Amino acid sequence: MEKLNIYHGPIGKEEGERRLAQDGRDGCYLVRNSDSVPGVYCLCVLSNGYVYTYRLHKDDAGTWAAETTPGVQKRYFRQIKNLISTFQRPGQGIAMPLLYPVTAQSRAQTHTEAQTPSNSLSPTHSSPDSYLQQRQLHAAEGQKNRNKKERQAVG
Repeated sequence: MEKLNIYHGPIGKEEGERRLAQDGRDGCYLVRNSDSVPGVYCLCVLSNGYVYTYRLHKDDAGTWAAETTPGVQKRYFRQIKNLISTFQRPGQGIAMPLLYPVTAQSRAQTHTEAQTPSNSLSPTHSSPDSYLQQRQLHAAEGQKNRNKKERQAVG
């Protein structure tokens, strides 16, 4: 698990939510240790201002599975990266596809650039207006990046 760039270790539920809210894009995701079940991991994804958490566990045979929406057949994967890859597609029994990885490395860089006061409210619990402003900012940044890539492809 440590080799997975989206694995953040034992950061806890609140810190995981804060990191996803800091990214702010629907579909951003990370993996962390479960707070309540030893040896189990949590796949967390941001969707419409809420963080959805799915337990990931490895069975005795060494295969990985995720606890998804009730009624969706459980699937098993030999490698965790295959599970993540599958959940990047729609209709897999989670709130939304995994679109934007929040890597532990990018998180460390962001953390050193701008410290967030520990007593501030997480954006997942702030007003809808601030959430929408944050989404608009990320959308504008994404459009700039797409325009840049298009110019590079043409030029």
